Amino acid sequence: MSSENGQADGDARDAPPEQLALIRETVRAARVPRAKPRTWRGAALAGELPVARVLVDKGVLHLDRYFDYAVPEELDADAQPGVRVRVRFGAGRHRVRDGRREGGGLIDGFLVERRAESDYSGPLAALAQVVSPEPVLSEELLGLARAVADRYAGSVADVLQLAVPPRNARAEKRPSPDPLPPPEAPEPASWARYEQGPGFLRALAAGGAPRAVWNALPGPEWSEELARAVAATLSSGRGALVVLPDGRAVARLDAALTALLGDGRHAVLTADAGPEKRYARWLAVRRGAVRAVIGTRAAMFAPVAGLGLVALWDDGDDSHSEPHAPQPHAREVLLLRAAQHGCGFLLGSRSCTVEAAQLVETGWAGPLVAGRDRTRSAAPLVRTVGDTDLARDEAARAARLPTLAWQAAREGLRHGPVLVQVPRRGYVPRMACATCRAPARCRHCSGPLEAPGSGDLRCGWCGREESGWHCPECGGFRLRAQVVGARRTAEELGRAFPAVPVRTSGREQVLDTVPGSPALVVSTPGAEPVAEGGYAAALLLDGWAMVNRPDLRAGEDALRRWIGAAALVRPQSAGGTVVVVAEPTLRPVQALVRWDPVGHALRELSERAELGFPPVSRMAAVAGPPEAVTAFLSGVGLPAEAEVLGPVPLPVTPPGRPRRPGAPPPGEQWERALIRVPPGRGAALARALKTAQAARTARTGADPVWVRIDPPDIG
Repeated sequence: MSSENGQADGDARDAPPEQLALIRETVRAARVPRAKPRTWRGAALAGELPVARVLVDKGVLHLDRYFDYAVPEELDADAQPGVRVRVRFGAGRHRVRDGRREGGGLIDGFLVERRAESDYSGPLAALAQVVSPEPVLSEELLGLARAVADRYAGSVADVLQLAVPPRNARAEKRPSPDPLPPPEAPEPASWARYEQGPGFLRALAAGGAPRAVWNALPGPEWSEELARAVAATLSSGRGALVVLPDGRAVARLDAALTALLGDGRHAVLTADAGPEKRYARWLAVRRGAVRAVIGTRAAMFAPVAGLGLVALWDDGDDSHSEPHAPQPHAREVLLLRAAQHGCGFLLGSRSCTVEAAQLVETGWAGPLVAGRDRTRSAAPLVRTVGDTDLARDEAARAARLPTLAWQAAREGLRHGPVLVQVPRRGYVPRMACATCRAPARCRHCSGPLEAPGSGDLRCGWCGREESGWHCPECGGFRLRAQVVGARRTAEELGRAFPAVPVRTSGREQVLDTVPGSPALVVSTPGAEPVAEGGYAAALLLDGWAMVNRPDLRAGEDALRRWIGAAALVRPQSAGGTVVVVAEPTLRPVQALVRWDPVGHALRELSERAELGFPPVSRMAAVAGPPEAVTAFLSGVGLPAEAEVLGPVPLPVTPPGRPRRPGAPPPGEQWERALIRVPPGRGAALARALKTAQAARTARTGADPVWVRIDPPDIG
């Protein structure tokens, strides 16, 4: 023993008891140097940077970190940052080879970084395989994934499952096309209809980063206008990304871009393309061969090189909210990308959400709107039928079509197709007793009875057919329709207009376009086809079913769906008329009559600010079994400003019905609590929830607790 170590041991004997453990640990650290990277099997290591930092494909929060592995010499050339690898992970399925125990099953991961040494002092497991030498994870994409995971209290691995498509070997072997030179800057064309439109395009073409909330005018020109914004960005030598709500919108923008720029300048990323074609297109974007991307929700993570513009169309559509963990919204992801890259931002819609209005109110983005005179000239005439009118209307009491709506449909059919929007699909989704109006329930599970056809009756929960029903309240045997679906409406309209063809568009079959000849087109909200030359008239039926939902966004969502249908109608100067069957005094109805979605959103934002509702405040939902929710709330370290609302019981999921994210399993009773924090404390709330959830998932046997930041439905 050296004199220095002997002196240290003597000092340790004379030290106070509370310092003894600290001194011994210090001496032990001085005697034992950090181990060099080595593998369990003693394989030869890479000569330089022998440590690989790997992000394993494990979505559990307590494993949301990097793990170090040794790089064997044989994998040195291919094991580069960004490639897919396979590693042994976990303590299960151990095996013995060459007298040594090797453990863990093989799982996928991404090689994030090569290092000279590891912070871990023990032996490192070696990389088992480099799946492909193609680097698919860039530093920018990894940084975005980390930002999204922190924003939504999730794991980076879960975000990367959404961001990086599965590998396809055949697509990977094919070379990507050579990049095309930048196109010429486009003319403003229909952008001249907006007061700030030409300036927005010029700023993009000059390499600037304008940020705007765009309230698009009625009509089909929105796809051409989006295409010109993409072309202006490409002309500056930068890339562009546009996210749209569905495949029909993607197809329209695809056609507009092809007509404006030709083939080969943009890639379409949708699930309909198939795994091989979609991965080949994604690789072309990753390799820099294509600088413009359009697609549905998953395209929000597309690795566009030199990003100059991110755009989102119709941010109020439900399809922009990802159902898989950590359930990010495309609008928030694109806002993060705009902030990280300092690029342009365009949030477009015919309507206006409260979140979009907040971006303008805070000054983060500017308004991109048309003048009132131009808006009135482009919009159709909107007329209303309220409850008082229905009570006095003999035709409305005998049928579902009020006299004003019937007259508008008859007049419209003389000049072209007529759109009929019905808020519910099916035939008769809800039934009630014709005598006492009590809801008709199943005798087996108490689920609601529905009529899928003209002569059928079955339970909407368990699917059992019902025969010989009688009302348990009054003993009646006759049923009436509480809610009438799209197919029943089409049947009734076919009898009212026997010489006119009736087409339906809904969940079973969604039409993209219809001819400009006279016809009745019955559609559910969001499935309205585009008519050649525009519809001559539109009937928006059963407005009460959309406005009276017990949800904070009921009015905003009803107005968005009404405007989406009314925007397909010809302008008032060409005879276009819209009849909405809803109480005229309601705020969304008044906003539709004035065609003022921005004013409606600003008023909603003002009221939510007074009440502390989102998006002014940040909110999170915690759901699960009652005991688990109580234990989670008692253990989480919430910010001091946090306010816990609840918990309250959640509706039980009916047997046989698909389980929504955050809903209890069929037959189980769950509770949900809402946590609200003031502006500026959202990041602290997300960190606290993520820490508590990570600690909970690390414990085996704990009941599941579902956590979601920014829940879409809060009642």
